[in-house]
Amino acid sequence: MTITKAGLNKPFALGRNHNYHMNKKPSTEMLGHGYNPAHYHGSMKQPIFQTSTYEFPSAQAGKDYFAWVTGKEELPEGATIGNIYSRLGSPNTQLLEQRLALLDQCDQAVVFASGMAAISAALFEVAKPGTVLLHTNPVYGGTHSFIHHYLAQYNVHSYAIDRNMDTNEVIADVHSKHPNVPICGFFTETPANPSMDLYSILDARTIADAFTGEERPVPVIVDNTYMGPLMSAQHGNGADIVLYSATKNLGGHSDVIAGAATGNSYWMGRLRMARTFMGGILGPMDSWLLLRSLETYELRTKAQEKNTHKVAKALSNHPAVEAVKYLGNIEQWGPKMLETFTSEYTGTGSMIALYINGGEKECFNVLDHLQVFKLGVSLGSTESLAEHPHSMTHAKVDDELKPKIGISENLIRLSIGVEDYEDLIQDLNAALNRII
Repeated sequence: MTITKAGLNKPFALGRNHNYHMNKKPSTEMLGHGYNPAHYHGSMKQPIFQTSTYEFPSAQAGKDYFAWVTGKEELPEGATIGNIYSRLGSPNTQLLEQRLALLDQCDQAVVFASGMAAISAALFEVAKPGTVLLHTNPVYGGTHSFIHHYLAQYNVHSYAIDRNMDTNEVIADVHSKHPNVPICGFFTETPANPSMDLYSILDARTIADAFTGEERPVPVIVDNTYMGPLMSAQHGNGADIVLYSATKNLGGHSDVIAGAATGNSYWMGRLRMARTFMGGILGPMDSWLLLRSLETYELRTKAQEKNTHKVAKALSNHPAVEAVKYLGNIEQWGPKMLETFTSEYTGTGSMIALYINGGEKECFNVLDHLQVFKLGVSLGSTESLAEHPHSMTHAKVDDELKPKIGISENLIRLSIGVEDYEDLIQDLNAALNRII
């Protein structure tokens, strides 16, 4: 085909033609969505805006920006809020939020300085004194402590969902135990940290709707850190606020602490306002690091998922292993959890709950003799990690409650990285052989 000057007007002519529209996949969008190099002197990547404050073009602009960002006035149609002060946002956080919203298939995202900053802002925003927060068990140890030791100080009650009860039983039991007390929200994880138990977000939506009134919406709040948006798109199942420790899979390199929330404009507007006054925004450098990480997010998580399947299969045959809980071992789940997984998930993730024969002593023996796995309490990074939830991440959970919710002394939590899977299996086998 010969390209002539006349041909340059055709939709698929060679060159930098931006006049046609493509429906790009997330793995492609994470490399360019929301960014125009021409606005930054041709820089292929967005520069880091390492500044605390910004100059206003005029006094009126400064007045308008503050009126809009604080909610004093509605943002006029077609207007944009310029940069004010980095506690309120920066070009780096704004671009990151655009890409996270696209990745999670929702209106908006709000980024925070840590996962706990995102969780605490969301719970503080919805949980008012004299209300009841519904939640599943177990949840991440920091979240558990925040609900039971921090929110409780402000007269926020909690109701732990019994996973064996159906939705109507839960609704009736909540009415019975907390008559005429407003329900402020439903908090859950996908799946539970660290037990890997599943709870249906569709069921959570049904329960939340049963307590929703005209003046009091009851949001479904989901910590989706374990699975991430590509394998667990929970807004489509009824989640209002989806939370992430972006330190984990989204960051993926153990070099940034960050959190995020995603959802519709109503809930994200409330969380953005909460962040403004609590001050827990993500800085420009960490936002830039996350933008870098999102470019390989899909590649990394797919590689980790493949490794996890092979490691979990190998572990299930070791004589020192009591049980392996992993979303890929669907034959281990009961009918309800299998239905939840089939209808609400599109992947199996990179987390394993490994129950060994023994207790804390045997777990420590295994952990202390791993060579490829690192002994650490994060997850979702390129390196494989192992830890002991009973004494580490969930240390503040009441010891009497731990075994009831699957956090026993013989549990090791594994996060599978991108190393060669044969090395990971050999490392685990050698450590487990010490307790046979």
